Amino acid sequence: MKVCIAEKPSVAREIASVLGATTKRDGYYEGNGYAVTYTFGHLCTLYEPVDYKHYWKSWDLNNLPMLPEKFQVKVSDNDGIKKQFRIVKSLFDKANVVINCGDAGQEGELIQRWVINEANYKGEVQRLWISSLTTEAIKEGFNNLKSSKDYDNLYYAGFSRSIGDWLLGINATRLYTVKHGGYKQVLSVGRVQTPTLAMLVNRFKAIENFKPQPYWELQTLYRDTLFSYEEGRFLKMEDGEVLANKVKEHEFEIVSITKKKGTEYAPKLFDLTGLQVYCNTKFSFSADETLKIAQKLYEKKVVTYPRVDTTFLPNDVYPKVKNILSKLTDYKVLISSLLNKQIKKPTKVFNDKKVTDHHAIIPTGMQTHLQYNEQQVYESIVKRFIAVFYDDCKVSNTTVIGKAADVNFKTTGKEILSKGWRVVFETEKSNKKVETLLPTFIKGEKGAHEPSFLEKQTKPPNQFTEASLLRAMETAGKQVDDDELRDLMKENGIGRPSTRANIIETLFRRKYIKRNKKQILPTITGIQLIDTIKNELLKSAELTGSWEKQLKDIEKGKISASAFIKGMKRMVDALVYEVRSEKVETRISAVNNKPVVKAKSKASTKTKKLIGTTCPKCKAGELLKGKAAFGCNLYGKSCDFTLPFSFGNKKISENQYLRLLSKGSTVNLKGFKIEGNAIEGLLRFDDHFKLNLEPKKAKEKPIQADDACPKCKTGKILKGKAAFGCSNYKTGCDFRINF
Repeated sequence: MKVCIAEKPSVAREIASVLGATTKRDGYYEGNGYAVTYTFGHLCTLYEPVDYKHYWKSWDLNNLPMLPEKFQVKVSDNDGIKKQFRIVKSLFDKANVVINCGDAGQEGELIQRWVINEANYKGEVQRLWISSLTTEAIKEGFNNLKSSKDYDNLYYAGFSRSIGDWLLGINATRLYTVKHGGYKQVLSVGRVQTPTLAMLVNRFKAIENFKPQPYWELQTLYRDTLFSYEEGRFLKMEDGEVLANKVKEHEFEIVSITKKKGTEYAPKLFDLTGLQVYCNTKFSFSADETLKIAQKLYEKKVVTYPRVDTTFLPNDVYPKVKNILSKLTDYKVLISSLLNKQIKKPTKVFNDKKVTDHHAIIPTGMQTHLQYNEQQVYESIVKRFIAVFYDDCKVSNTTVIGKAADVNFKTTGKEILSKGWRVVFETEKSNKKVETLLPTFIKGEKGAHEPSFLEKQTKPPNQFTEASLLRAMETAGKQVDDDELRDLMKENGIGRPSTRANIIETLFRRKYIKRNKKQILPTITGIQLIDTIKNELLKSAELTGSWEKQLKDIEKGKISASAFIKGMKRMVDALVYEVRSEKVETRISAVNNKPVVKAKSKASTKTKKLIGTTCPKCKAGELLKGKAAFGCNLYGKSCDFTLPFSFGNKKISENQYLRLLSKGSTVNLKGFKIEGNAIEGLLRFDDHFKLNLEPKKAKEKPIQADDACPKCKTGKILKGKAAFGCSNYKTGCDFRINF
């Protein structure tokens, strides 16, 4: 039997339908000689510190650094995951070949390899590598299965990344939390998140500390066209004033007119970061939202694999272009002109050397009904794809030089000679920019003009938006506007395209950053954390970028995984030594790190429902609300747990049941009626998770002299110097209570 293992149930379903494995089983599909099973994210994970050494459970400086000799993997401690792993292992035990159908990327390779290794499967493993989930792509992928060994380096890179994050994340987080953390404050430090936070904090401080510097601009208005002094701004007012007074006395004369024809190329196809930047700027989607939408579009088969870092296509995609375009019937107005002639093959789009595992994000040609946000992202991808096959936009760039006295001024303008690819975007409001059109000037013409000499001030840099932060992560903090140069720097960026959105979301979750409209600002806690970290390497975007380069080199087989891990261990060892000897000046408190919803906690307790809570008996089901009771959704199948709305003729509130589930009992409640008697008491579960009423215990009357002895029942209580005792102490009763 051939066993296929996919990364998600939805992907397994698509693959199974193509392979003819149409019989649904518990945890897999079966048929036509195949079993198609799945993981759901990480079934396996790296060992926790306590799994290596029991005393590593304690957050103690004396336990640091924690540097395991050999990193090990285990099945995640979750009942649902363990059940699915057992199903996968049982299928592997019967398999003559396993086909790894995980996401075609580093993380997908890692997830599936860990499962295959933990299941102790020793047979043949093949790899399905596809860029879309269309039936055509899946069939083509199965016709071209590769040996799993071809992707060993990809796995080593993923394993190294995971170990690097473990080494630095766990050691540095414990180190700074114990050394500098205040009350209830965990200081989370990470290989990628900390330099990203440092970029935000540094930009915030640069703006806070910015001191505007004055400068002066000399300009003049001639024939409703603004000309600026050719040599730029003045840093001293007196230098500009001399020229300003001079030009007032003379007419303005056109000295030269230069026209240069130019070419504007269509915008590049999207990689994931480019798509996230575009959607944040145009639609205000967060990076995480865009990634999730792109993933949905991929699973709906309308676009190719989205977690990519290239804007190019391989040459073997070119023969498919006409077919893809012809299927995009919703865009026939834009496509009809392309289909009537030979589709062009621009080198700025097709380049095998620029494509590794995956190509740029493009439509597959399939069309389906999409939600509004999905349609916005989909249309952005489609229009980019269509535009690259249009002709280039031809422009004429005009530079006009004029003078008053002997002072030269300059203005520039652009004229669009042939729209080309711009036609595709004409309906978009944001692209309806009015180009600077100049009047027709004639060399030597003269006339009156209106000079102006204005004082201005330098402006601080802008706060990061999610779009500009993604670009900064892509270039390890360097300001790069040129697309070609940015492509060269991608190997040294912070994080991977698929993880950058999650890094930003992690910083939000940990209350290190916050949103102010489109801006992303560091919180007080975020600023304090970066100020506390004195080790510049931890905050260095360039160092993190170089680690990313090493991970890419592992993927390419240029360096070994062990070399990278040894380097990380050396750094962690040095970091621990350095920080342990630091003098603690301030401790970062959780006061500045309270979640926004904290104030609503009382109200939210009342609105919190039992519905959706994990069943306390079977641990697998969830509680539902019935007509007379709450009960497990597996009731009648594998569980019989219920919580009646009333017990002992008394209605029990959801809050009391929530307390019972979390603390083991309700509070003492009045109003129970058992066999006609009013009883006060609390509810607990018995050994079978049935409700049991525990009557309130009456307060015991304090012992007094002359009371009957509670032990022998015949003697009387005597009061001595230090204790009460029984009058029968001489005949053997040893009852005694010390004062």
